Amino acid sequence: MTVKTEAAKGTLTYSRMRGMVAILIAFMKQRRMGLNDFIQKIANNSYACKHPEVQSILKISQPQEPELMNANPSPPPSPSQQINLGPSSNPHAKPSDFHFLKVIGKGSFGKVLLARHKAEEAFYAVKVLQKKAILKKKEEKHIMSERNVLLKNVKHPFLVGLHFSFQTADKLYFVLDYINGGELFYHLQRERCFLEPRARFYAAEIASALGYLHSLNIVYRDLKPENILLDSQGHIVLTDFGLCKENIEHNGTTSTFCGTPEYLAPEVLHKQPYDRTVDWWCLGAVLYEMLYGLPPFYSRNTAEMYDNILNKPLQLKPNITNSARHLLEGLLQKDRTRRLGAKDDFMEIKNHVFFSLINWDDLTNKKITPPFNPNVSGPSDLRHFDPEFTEEPVPNSIGRSPDSILITASVKEAAEAFLGFSYAPPMDSFL
Repeated sequence: MTVKTEAAKGTLTYSRMRGMVAILIAFMKQRRMGLNDFIQKIANNSYACKHPEVQSILKISQPQEPELMNANPSPPPSPSQQINLGPSSNPHAKPSDFHFLKVIGKGSFGKVLLARHKAEEAFYAVKVLQKKAILKKKEEKHIMSERNVLLKNVKHPFLVGLHFSFQTADKLYFVLDYINGGELFYHLQRERCFLEPRARFYAAEIASALGYLHSLNIVYRDLKPENILLDSQGHIVLTDFGLCKENIEHNGTTSTFCGTPEYLAPEVLHKQPYDRTVDWWCLGAVLYEMLYGLPPFYSRNTAEMYDNILNKPLQLKPNITNSARHLLEGLLQKDRTRRLGAKDDFMEIKNHVFFSLINWDDLTNKKITPPFNPNVSGPSDLRHFDPEFTEEPVPNSIGRSPDSILITASVKEAAEAFLGFSYAPPMDSFL
């Protein structure tokens, strides 16, 4: 059932309100699923699979990169297929260096925890990933891509910073900036939508971060409110670089089918080569969601949602300014060659009339006061994290290395697959 606006009809009946609540609950549950699990779910739904668009999408041809949605994953790669990623810069870091305090996030391969470094007394977000799960789904290249992107972007104000990384025989550890203003998704859940000035501020900071990634020939590919955090002052921090694609130059393309269903651009659904403009489509989808409360082509029916993305004209309600309307029409242009950003990338977005009130130098220097202050009292203030995470007990295994006597052959193979993962910055970067 497609979401339809009732605003023009004047009244919101009780039955309509219940229907809207049911849609939002289903939407939030679906958003928590990984794309791999989501595709497998619709693949098992005989009704959904009868739809020709869904059949086409599920028939993924031989990809040029490791496929993210293989329903029958191959066994872990043999040692001859594994990639030596270079020497380790931080062989002495270990889980016991930290007090792991709270679970603050979860993903397909592990958890994100609030941790305090015992010696430094500093707080970090530590992303702990299970090697076995990564290898089972052949995702090691994407995990290492995330690490590589993090290493390139530690100095940008709107991208999360990597402090260092290390590994044990069975786990990988990213030690990241601790950001506790909450996910943009969390705040959208609570407030339903944002006023246009607030949406403009967030969209500008997001665009700045995407533009910086593009300047490094990196396409982000997974922009969504769950991957956009607010810091303690209310500035945007983009996180989770697992789907980034490196080495995509100005006219370069890639073709891997990946992303999050609600935000997939038409060219990705068509399994056509795509370029940097896929990120500008996603920016348009996120801006639309900030203004209206749901993504632009959302439907509870997956087949209908994909059909909407591919074929349905963009519909904009009249309660936004002409400049916002024009920007959304440019970003959500189905033909990527005509999309805003296709010719001059970030400069086209930066110079759009919607952002005419933004001083971009002040923006990147964080001189513009954010429209919303999370008002966190300190690192232990977890009010903006979902209780679904924070109420979960911290697993005892998180801060413990496996007993060397009990390490199995598969764990040893996993350890070899991530050679070079560990990283520590040069000492002068701390000064």
